[in-house]
Amino acid sequence: MAKMLYQGHGSYRFVLDDGTVVYLDPFAGEGYDLPADLVLVTHEHFDHSQVNKMPHAEGCTVLRSKQFIDGAHDYKAYESHGVMIVPVQAYNKNHSIDECVGLVLTFDGIKFYASGDTSTTDDMRCGKLAKMQIDYAAFPGDGFYNMGVAEASECARLVAAKHSIPVHLVPMNDPSDPAQLFSREAAEAFQAEGRIILEPGEEIDL
Repeated sequence: MAKMLYQGHGSYRFVLDDGTVVYLDPFAGEGYDLPADLVLVTHEHFDHSQVNKMPHAEGCTVLRSKQFIDGAHDYKAYESHGVMIVPVQAYNKNHSIDECVGLVLTFDGIKFYASGDTSTTDDMRCGKLAKMQIDYAAFPGDGFYNMGVAEASECARLVAAKHSIPVHLVPMNDPSDPAQLFSREAAEAFQAEGRIILEPGEEIDL
């Protein structure tokens, strides 16, 4: 069974059934000891793009946001190390649609949507994401660089994943202390069917 370690903020580590290790938006927390087979970056802000924080296995692939953006608002999907990676829109006043993506990962029969830094997108509104039948979706809710938890809750309704996870809940004001980027109060305020609240360092079976 695949596992997801929520490292904190917008950082995740996945270990697939066959042992493949995938990091997404590496920056926060612990758990960077396993050599990466695949590293994914939704955008180039420093708190999402520390691609050398972990050792790289031989043949490691690093895919950054610009590689997913193909022309004017078109996107390029990839398959790497047994993971299908489909980019979707991510944007708000602090994050340009031309530089940021959300990513839908498919592996081991699971679909995981990491929305990246965003507010409500047209892909959410039009039902594109809901049609993907996502199993797990993670939404930011810091209310400063991204939408707040009320809007994130509405995005969760639009995406209609089986499980929704509030992440990126505290504005990144102190880069020296990423481990503190969690608010239980904000997480509890996030409302969604199948809500899962994870504190940094918690791991779940997918």
